[in-house]
Amino acid sequence: MADTSEPRAGETATGRHALGPHVVGQRVVVRHLLPDGRASDVLGVCTSWDADSLSVDREGHGPVTIPLADVVTGKPVPPRASVRARVRARTAEDHGLGLWPDTERVDLGEWVLRARPPAPGDRPRKRANSALAMGDADMPLTHATNEVRRFYEARGQVPTVQVEQRSSYERWFRSLGWTPVPGGDSHFQVAPTSRALRAAGRGLDGTALTETGSRCVVELVDGELLARGEAYVDGDWVGLHSVEVAPGRRREGLGTAVVADLLDWGASLGATTAWLHVEVDNTAAIATYGRLGFVTHHSNRYLAAPG
Repeated sequence: MADTSEPRAGETATGRHALGPHVVGQRVVVRHLLPDGRASDVLGVCTSWDADSLSVDREGHGPVTIPLADVVTGKPVPPRASVRARVRARTAEDHGLGLWPDTERVDLGEWVLRARPPAPGDRPRKRANSALAMGDADMPLTHATNEVRRFYEARGQVPTVQVEQRSSYERWFRSLGWTPVPGGDSHFQVAPTSRALRAAGRGLDGTALTETGSRCVVELVDGELLARGEAYVDGDWVGLHSVEVAPGRRREGLGTAVVADLLDWGASLGATTAWLHVEVDNTAAIATYGRLGFVTHHSNRYLAAPG
């Protein structure tokens, strides 16, 4: 047991911490005494705890065992942000630029102007018919905005931009009178493919998988289309989109089964990160993806030009 007695003059008190066997497997920070009496901090994952000591796997520096009698303070800390969570929003969105290969695309620095009129029976897609206004446009904002206007007006479309919520670009376009597209707010969510696949389980028998290069469609049909979804692999990221379940068959796990097949397909091609867009008011989908380990990387807003 740790020494909880008062220290002598010049010593550092030990035993004043919030650690215990319950922190095994968690990321912790531990301040402890060295043999010469100085204090040192250790940050890493607690791998073991017994009556006399604890072990911490230090991030990038290997394991260390610390006598409990030498622990001064300590507490659990949040997990370190993963590499996928630290990339820029513009970099993350780049993995979805190839979702629809027939989309017309014009680069404006890092901005991307996109146009894809919907096919008969298809719904218009905001991402495919808006300018991705993230990163550096490589020209003054006034000029870039005028280029966006000219591009969409020449195609008979309302000029629309996709921006990161609460960004300087959102403030810029709003100052010009651009307004949010109804129902257009969405989260960009990410998860480790392996974790999401474990949580989703296996797909259902009877699903049909159609693979075309870096794209895949999974459909579950039983006399009628019950559920479907699509995926796209870009590098080691797999994007899920257009996951739908027939209204009368929801809450039966069909959507999760389709996602499991899509993730399994992506993993077979080496994808280690899964991502998707989900509208912020789709609480059922957000809850489902949350159970699979998806977390919000950033949030998007679509803004349309006035008039």
